[in-house]
Amino acid sequence: MAETFPAQLQAKLAVALAKTGVAADLPEGFVPEVTPSANAQFGNYQSNAAMVLAKQVKTNPRQLATEIVENFDGEGLCDPPEIAGPGFINFRLTQSTLEDTVNALLADPDQLGVARATEPQTIVVDFSAPNVAKPMHVGHIRSTIIGDCLARVARFLGHDAITDNHIGDWGTQFGMILWGWKNLLDEAALEADPVTELLRIYREVNAKQKDDETLRDICKAELVKLQAGDEENLAIWERCVALSKIGLQKIYALLDVEFDHWLGESFYNDRLAPLVDELIASGIAEESEGAICVFLRDDEKLAEKPCLIRKSDGGFLYATTDLATIDYRVEELKADAVWYVVGAPQQLHFDQIFGVAKKRGVTADLQFVPFGSILGKDRKMLRTRSGDTVQLADVLTEAVDRAQVIIEEKNPELSADEKAQIARIIGIGAVKYAELSQFRMTDYIFDWDTMLALKGNTAPYLINAYVRTKSIFRKLGTEFSGVEAIALTEDAEKTLALKLAQFSEIVPSILNDFRPNALAAYLYELATTYHTFYEQCHILSSEGIVKDTRLALCELTGQVLKKGLGLLGIATTERM
Repeated sequence: MAETFPAQLQAKLAVALAKTGVAADLPEGFVPEVTPSANAQFGNYQSNAAMVLAKQVKTNPRQLATEIVENFDGEGLCDPPEIAGPGFINFRLTQSTLEDTVNALLADPDQLGVARATEPQTIVVDFSAPNVAKPMHVGHIRSTIIGDCLARVARFLGHDAITDNHIGDWGTQFGMILWGWKNLLDEAALEADPVTELLRIYREVNAKQKDDETLRDICKAELVKLQAGDEENLAIWERCVALSKIGLQKIYALLDVEFDHWLGESFYNDRLAPLVDELIASGIAEESEGAICVFLRDDEKLAEKPCLIRKSDGGFLYATTDLATIDYRVEELKADAVWYVVGAPQQLHFDQIFGVAKKRGVTADLQFVPFGSILGKDRKMLRTRSGDTVQLADVLTEAVDRAQVIIEEKNPELSADEKAQIARIIGIGAVKYAELSQFRMTDYIFDWDTMLALKGNTAPYLINAYVRTKSIFRKLGTEFSGVEAIALTEDAEKTLALKLAQFSEIVPSILNDFRPNALAAYLYELATTYHTFYEQCHILSSEGIVKDTRLALCELTGQVLKKGLGLLGIATTERM
């Protein structure tokens, strides 16, 4: 597949600019911006390069635009550019360009025009990271779904994306769990639902500590025994982790999320003391009131906020573990970049550990990918009626159940197995899309009716658009088998062809600022564009090259929708 249309137009604009009177005054490295036109009546793409440059070189923007257009050679790509307003330059692709693009996309079913990275990187994506012995709650939706999507996109673009679930499997809560296991455990309940039983004993011990202060010291002693390698406590801890992973895997299986590694906090435990010793020896860390800290005095924002890596009682902190984690990922996994998909309140923590890593000479690209909160309809943090945190498993179960009701009403003739499978696809897809269609820093309202609606910017609407592309071929009684030629004769056909070509522009841009919502917005635009084409252009009743062209557009739309939804982690179904 050739370069994207904006890239081709930028190259031709650069050639035209070099022939203008301002060529000698062009800023070094200047690249003229080309963006899709907001209004089709002004063409397919536009550039404000003349206005930007005119301000810098102090000339009339429309006059400069005229000079650029006079020197612009768009042969084989677009019609002669037009000037609008104070100096916008508008481009309209030729019919043959769009026809060639449809043919090129049909010949590229794997990438659909999306170029793979010329310099692929090894990228560790750190996401989800629930705590052992506690159920995943609704807040884990954002990290899990965004992180999975970013990893999928990175791999599609040719990068080696390594996914790591940095679970919380070590720490003070295990002192309480160990004592609770020995004194309060219900083995039958543990067998039936391990995570729920572990949470119950944790809560019960926590409540008992409030009435019995001596219990806090007893639990702490259990933790110390664990950390010292006590065989009994170590065996209980290992069983807790194993049972918790079984429960977590059920949720990840439902979400179709997989991890290359589950390297939790415990994995780095033996690395913490040597790390602190090394930081002290190198002069990076220093003692302050009995604790060991790294002062980031060169950073104005962090100068008064030292990074604490060992407490005065000798205990280590999350920062210590995260610094050891960076070492492992860079040295052992050979990461060129590490992305942390974690809630926005952790901004300071990551600013600190990134600052310390830089001070230690780490050159890998460390990126904090923050996100906002999920709210209830009252615009407060989403909770159950009793005030508890909403569990993720309950959300996913309800999503599938609600989708099942819709499927029963819409297609009662389907078999029970088909209904169940479609309900899973629609329900889970709806939850994922409700997340990914938002800008990640936006706090959004969790609303079942909105996310499961068959109209509007929702997963059911997009999946239904895909179903419609497949229904054409079911009615035809055959699969798409290719075409000899493409002829775009109607505006709706050309508009759809252009929108399909823009898939190659959108996908690479997702990683620029970690914006899955850009892909979601594109897929929604593609679905609405396809529905317009479907309504305006008769497909099955057309003939010859017109029919072939329209069938090709249906096939391509289905391919792009399926591929795009797949990058979001959303499955498709051919019936709904």
